Amino acid sequence: MKGDKSLRRMVGSVVGVSRRPLVAACMLALVTNPAWAQEAQIQSTNSDKNTQHAAQQSQPAAKTQKPPQGSVQNLNTVVVTGIRGSIESSLKAKQNSDNIIEAISAEDIGKLPDASIAESLSHLPGLATQRQDGRANVISIRGLSPDFAGTTLNGREQATVGENRGVEYDQYPSELISGAVVYKTPDASLVGQGLSGTVDLHTIRPLDLPRRTIAANLRGEYTTNGTLNPGTGVGDLGHRASFSYIDQFFDHTLGLAVGFAQLDSPIQEKQYQAWWWSVDNGSAGIDQNWGGPHTPGMPNNVISQEGMQLRAQSENQLRNGLMTVLEWAPGDHYHSTLDLYYSVFNERKYKNGAQWSSSPYNNVSYADVGVTPAYPYPIVTSGTVNGIQPILQNEYTKEHDKLFSAGWNNQYDFGNGWTAMADLSYSTARKTLHDAYLFSGLPNAGTTSVQFNTPVGDGYPDFRPGVNLADPSVILFTDPDNYGYNGREEFDHQNDTIRAVRLEVSHPVGWIFSNVTVGVNYSDRKKTKQADVFFAWLNGNGSSAGGYNPRLGVPINPGLLYSPTSLGYGGIGGILDYNVLDALDQQFYLTQRNGQSDWSRNYTVEEKVPVGYVKFNIDTQLGDVPLRGNVGVQFVHTDQKSQAFQTNGDALVGGLGGGIKYNNVLPSLNLVAQLSEGQFLRFGFAKTMARGRIDDEKVASSAGVAVVNSGPAAGQALWSGTGGNPQLKPYVAVGTDLSWEKYFGTSSYVAVAVFNKNLLNYIYNKTVLDFDFAKAGYINDNPSLTPSSNIGSFTRPENGTGGKMRGLELSGALEGALISPAIDGFGIQANFSLTNSTLPVSAVSTIPGSPSTLPGLSRKVANLELYYEKYGWSARIAERYRSSFTGEAVSLFDQLGYTKILADKQTDFQAGYDFPEGRWHGLSVLLQIYNLTNSANKTQQISNLPNNVQVTRPLDYVTWGRTVMFGLNYRL
Repeated sequence: MKGDKSLRRMVGSVVGVSRRPLVAACMLALVTNPAWAQEAQIQSTNSDKNTQHAAQQSQPAAKTQKPPQGSVQNLNTVVVTGIRGSIESSLKAKQNSDNIIEAISAEDIGKLPDASIAESLSHLPGLATQRQDGRANVISIRGLSPDFAGTTLNGREQATVGENRGVEYDQYPSELISGAVVYKTPDASLVGQGLSGTVDLHTIRPLDLPRRTIAANLRGEYTTNGTLNPGTGVGDLGHRASFSYIDQFFDHTLGLAVGFAQLDSPIQEKQYQAWWWSVDNGSAGIDQNWGGPHTPGMPNNVISQEGMQLRAQSENQLRNGLMTVLEWAPGDHYHSTLDLYYSVFNERKYKNGAQWSSSPYNNVSYADVGVTPAYPYPIVTSGTVNGIQPILQNEYTKEHDKLFSAGWNNQYDFGNGWTAMADLSYSTARKTLHDAYLFSGLPNAGTTSVQFNTPVGDGYPDFRPGVNLADPSVILFTDPDNYGYNGREEFDHQNDTIRAVRLEVSHPVGWIFSNVTVGVNYSDRKKTKQADVFFAWLNGNGSSAGGYNPRLGVPINPGLLYSPTSLGYGGIGGILDYNVLDALDQQFYLTQRNGQSDWSRNYTVEEKVPVGYVKFNIDTQLGDVPLRGNVGVQFVHTDQKSQAFQTNGDALVGGLGGGIKYNNVLPSLNLVAQLSEGQFLRFGFAKTMARGRIDDEKVASSAGVAVVNSGPAAGQALWSGTGGNPQLKPYVAVGTDLSWEKYFGTSSYVAVAVFNKNLLNYIYNKTVLDFDFAKAGYINDNPSLTPSSNIGSFTRPENGTGGKMRGLELSGALEGALISPAIDGFGIQANFSLTNSTLPVSAVSTIPGSPSTLPGLSRKVANLELYYEKYGWSARIAERYRSSFTGEAVSLFDQLGYTKILADKQTDFQAGYDFPEGRWHGLSVLLQIYNLTNSANKTQQISNLPNNVQVTRPLDYVTWGRTVMFGLNYRL
């Protein structure tokens, strides 16, 4: 048959050029032996071709030529779907790749195994998620923070809505993604690579499917934390819906895929933070952290909490995503693909809370203090604190994001071994943020007493104020803690745009090489941000003029009030809740307030990056052992520029400009030795780079004179400043990887991998203590303060000498049928990663409390998944674990510090039923429960006391509840 001949020519091309022997064999088997497919319990549609697409290098240049016209019509093929089908496709991609990779594949059209792409990725060996607002949104690879990972969509770098390069995966609906490949070792043709690894997301290719396919998905969503802020419109119910249409036309030469996905999701977040922990040194002593007076009523030598905040946040996420793929393969030579992706993401947050300071400087006193024995000091856990000035803060935040990506890929096979590729792409991300908050409290600097019981370890406290914080006759608009203003409103606008063009040619060569690929890529990325900040003043206040005391207080208009916000989880029954925006409009006026920290957030950063590369694909024998892989080199030239502002204190001085040009040469080698059937030994060696955060490259600079509150220089007026660094060079590392893999059955394997990564260049925040501000052109704008010297401290990102990382990764999957027919349908997947890192002391010695390991490193990461799938029934329970890690944080008074983020463990459950036949064939029902055990996000404060005693105490404790989803999937 003509179709069979065409398919065999295509398979020969895959074997001879792309070196994907297993994929080719599977494709050939599906045509020549359909009974084999039926025996494997395959249900419908096309797994091996999806696997081929994922297994190839995920770059536009790596796609193989489409089958000739008419060939697909004769594919009597079927595809493994469901949990086992997803595992099988992923393992085939991993086995057939020339690089060391991990992969995930959709269980079916519009059906990834998890609620988000990030959650699916976090189950892979060496990957860990970091939860934001209760969702897995960013990914860490091999212990490095999300900034070190590169992310592409169909091989193209994506613009981002954040100020760093890390992609927020919530922006990409899982229903529109068919799979993803994580490159742990790069090759020379991998553009946009990260230092720790590269995640390449895939959309479906319509010509990969043999026939028209229509899929629809609808799920209801429920969060168990209830409705924390009644009246805001954010409840505990939401939904997810998606629709996909895939078809082929003109004798299977033109393919169209259209997908739409909507997310309407509530998030209810219970937040608690202990502001600060300190040690009192007795009635005649001092507070060891603050250097202030002893607190009356406090026992000697005890650790006590000196401030707190309880906040309830209700958030609604509404996202509409649209994906379109148009694919054209009119003959044996030409293949064209147009990818379009568009997403609109709206997020509303209502955050209301109570907070207060109880430091020695707030003139508080204690009574009936209870302590719990602990080392190195007992801990105050109960009592009554008097003189508290409660601060109620009500905040409204609205974020509007738009993402658009377009890519047009054209490939041509000249028929004489020469192939050429041209790829054009455009990606843009626009973010608009509106944030506003107002203060309320007791009028005229009023105080109250608070009874408290706080846990020794993690958990929520029990605070009982002496006044009703939900009573509008008691709580008024005021400035309860003498901040000097009544509220704040901010408007942010951010735009990130990437334009890129890529050209590539390939040709067969001899000796040990199958072919050589030569290419160039040029990208122009420009990110701009504008932030405008205003202070809110009560009408008639005139800030400090007009004879009006801003602390007297003004009643809140009754028409603005909602039902009270519940803080019952922290003992406080409720607090006032009201319409913040309407209150701003009716009872306040605004004044421009772009101070030094605000002006510095206005900047433009542009990076023009031409890349040239050459890659030789290896295909040879080492004795009797087949050997494949690639060797190549990238040459990267970077021209980065920035424009921003310089400020003296709060005064705007003018504009600044700066930049740098630099080159990087990045060699790479990947070798795969097939030791026996299904057994492989892999070796990878590569030099990689990753640019720093974009906001670190800004040229913004600010400085001012202020009185030092603590430490040896307490009471002195000194210069200090911060800035970005437009001459910042990237992180650079040399990595070596070794992996042994054994595949057996249809979805079983075991693998052991080790890696070593030497960081040749590292970026850290360096504080220079002898910076001459007069020489740098700064003028003191505060005549009431005279600095004792022109010398002060200046902090900005700098390049350091880096560090080292070493790791071990164990992973495997096992089908129950390989053990006994009695447990056919059962299966298990598991992986464990152990990573160690070190930083040279010189790299961070200027940062107080510097860690000895890389920030963001979790030493242990583990995943365990048990599943069952048979007779249409399926069930899966998965648990992921990430050990504690050190994260950078800005402490009080804008000083850089470190926070210990504690171990995180999350358990998810999924169960469903697919109707195998009859009138309901194509329909499936699905139940999913995420965060089954309601695990919390926890951090710790690490303090070094003056006597060199280290104290570690709980800082943040946040829960989001469980998310339950139930719905229907239908496929035609």
